[in-house]
Amino acid sequence: MTDTDRHWLRASFALARRAARRGDEPYGAVLIAAGERALLEAENTIATSGDCTGHAETNLVRALAGRFDPAALAAATLYASTEPCAMCAGAVYWSGIGRVVFGLSSARLYGEVLADTSSLPALRLGCREVFSAGDRRVIVEGPWLEDEAAVIVAGWVRPQPRS
Repeated sequence: MTDTDRHWLRASFALARRAARRGDEPYGAVLIAAGERALLEAENTIATSGDCTGHAETNLVRALAGRFDPAALAAATLYASTEPCAMCAGAVYWSGIGRVVFGLSSARLYGEVLADTSSLPALRLGCREVFSAGDRRVIVEGPWLEDEAAVIVAGWVRPQPRS
């Protein structure tokens, strides 16, 4: 992990904390160009938007629409506070983003951090598995700074399922 990776991953953590303070789930993502310039950032908006697909990475991919050429996206890195879920990994794949770096792994998220909420639905499929089914290579690195990322999610109170 480079200092640049550490910086941008922590920027995704800051976005996750901001989402949690607003009342959303604590997840954030930032897209960085090959020249280390921030292109876009996004946070989880499930609670505030009422959209169950309002994950940080999917929100970021939606904001990409027509703004960047395929070569720029292929050279870009998406930093995510937590490993992208299957839905988000699909969105990242189809967007053409070339690299993903994440903090908290989905294995630790569901196996430890959110273990007491196992009655809530989740797709327990890592982003590497999703990307491996595609025809285009997406570089995946992580988990990095996982303990820092885990503290953000552990400090958040997850809503209970509706009866």
